[in-house]
Amino acid sequence: MTPEELLTTTRTVRKRLDLGRAVPLELVEQALTAALQAPAGGNIQRWHWLVVTDPDQRAALGELYRRGFEKYRASQQFAGKQYADDPERSKVQQRVGDSAEYLAERMGQVPVLLVPCIEAGEGELPAGNQAPLWASLLPAVWSYMLAARSLGLGTAWTTLHLTYEKEAAEVLDLPPNVHQAALIPTAFYTGDSFKPAAREPLSKSLHLDRW
Repeated sequence: MTPEELLTTTRTVRKRLDLGRAVPLELVEQALTAALQAPAGGNIQRWHWLVVTDPDQRAALGELYRRGFEKYRASQQFAGKQYADDPERSKVQQRVGDSAEYLAERMGQVPVLLVPCIEAGEGELPAGNQAPLWASLLPAVWSYMLAARSLGLGTAWTTLHLTYEKEAAEVLDLPPNVHQAALIPTAFYTGDSFKPAAREPLSKSLHLDRW
């Protein structure tokens, strides 16, 4: 794939994750090794990567994700409820909602669950702008997803399990100074490939010099 093709066809994969095919750990490690080239604030590299393959742990994380999804489903943001006056956008978001519900019911069955984490202070994170902290981890998470795509793996960026972050930390035996950023289901995907998603034109969000 060309760089442009990789960037424009790395999609959130939910219904097309192959739940019955094991993922070799070597492929996950290969994708993570590429991800380590991402920027980190001060080059400190306080990231950690929990690769969860144990069936019981996957089931436990999957249940927490399902519970988080139940809360999300009741919100105004789910399935385009806030786009009631825009039938086309609402229709697209409904498809996304159906796909999200499908994954929520099966998260614990995905062969690999990746939990990217970062070291920070113990207890609650400080209020205010936390951009410097997460900017030292999230670019590497996206790099992992791109690398996984290049290796024939599908992924999805999810965070709904963080509603129950403390319970997830117990499942993973995390020390108190390590914080989770996401839950990335990883599996081979079914079907042939992916195409770029429909997006609003750049002209709607581009600003030059001033807003």
